[in-house]
Amino acid sequence: MERHYVGSEIGQLRTVLLHRPRLSLQRLTPSNCQELLFDDVLCVERAVEEHNQFAQLLRDQNINVLLLSELLTETLENPHARKWLLEAQLSDYRLGPTFAQPLREWLGEMPADALSRYLTGGLTWQEIPESLILQRITPQAHSPFITRPLPNHLFTRDTSCWIYQGVSINPMAKAARQRETDNLRAIYRWHPLFQGNHYINYYGDEERRYDHATLEGGDVLVIGNGAVLIGLSERTTLQGVEFLATSLFQHHQANKIILVELPKHRSCMHLDTVMTHLDHDTFSIYPEVIQPNMPCWVLTPDGQGSITHQSPRPLVKILEEVLAVTEIRFITTGGDIFESEREQWNDANNVLTLRPGVVVGYDRNLRTNEKYDKAGITVLTIRGDELGRGRGGARCMSCPIERDGLEGNR
Repeated sequence: MERHYVGSEIGQLRTVLLHRPRLSLQRLTPSNCQELLFDDVLCVERAVEEHNQFAQLLRDQNINVLLLSELLTETLENPHARKWLLEAQLSDYRLGPTFAQPLREWLGEMPADALSRYLTGGLTWQEIPESLILQRITPQAHSPFITRPLPNHLFTRDTSCWIYQGVSINPMAKAARQRETDNLRAIYRWHPLFQGNHYINYYGDEERRYDHATLEGGDVLVIGNGAVLIGLSERTTLQGVEFLATSLFQHHQANKIILVELPKHRSCMHLDTVMTHLDHDTFSIYPEVIQPNMPCWVLTPDGQGSITHQSPRPLVKILEEVLAVTEIRFITTGGDIFESEREQWNDANNVLTLRPGVVVGYDRNLRTNEKYDKAGITVLTIRGDELGRGRGGARCMSCPIERDGLEGNR
């Protein structure tokens, strides 16, 4: 039986979830990429090649790589999962009952791999039988899509994040990503890898309108010793954090939530785009946003099932206490002010730590990678000329499911 446990950001990484993009990227165009949260269209073949290189590097490091599309396909072999997910993605309220019901019936007869492809890559009017189009009372919309593609599934870190002995299945902030959560709900509920295993669902698994209580995994750093560092960003709100914190405390999985206030703009959409944990006492930071002495708030349990907001204290002092180290090293983004800004934009700070002092990052971030190397951090590089244009690095593209704690415990 797999043990799903993530005890830190730097302990030995053992199992990780990735998503290899193809159809969803093929359907990115200059006219729709902005609403799908991409800055530009990508060369699909090169992006897939770069992603394959990333996955193979992890396998070469003896890390078990799971692929989301394969897990989803296997999940859809379960008729209960298939029925639930079709009703969630293609509800009567989304499409109207006279169209939604026959469309679900048509899709429900598909092989699991074909259905998985549509649930991640989107479904167009040209791909359904003409008889279904005739059942619509109103003319078809101007959009070519019945359901839009989900190219941001590439960034598996965000939609769900594992924290100690459980998972948060995250209510996403942007409409373009909200259907991703349903795919992850189905996988965690029905896939044999997770069914029957003992783990906690902290937040986001209920079918409800979460309104402003949004949360994304790129803002969540499990720094160990019962502490979680969370960014309040354009995607993660205090409301969402409070719900997650309450659940973590009630399940005795965390004793401290450290809150970092971030600017609400795209260049630092998540905490991990400006700060990651590299080694026991070492973090990378983008100094235009993260300062060692910046005030941070701490949430702790109040002993009565709720939470207490403590007065703000300097980030560096909190980290030193939590990690039980005498001094924290901060490695800033490399280069002059222009190079530093470019490399942060290209995810120089968004590296994936495989084990203490060994990280994966894009080879294009030369100045920052040089600083990591001089500080004793080994950088295993991958190409990211196409993948990086989606504004996400190795950490964004990976969801750890099994990772050791700070002392190597599992």
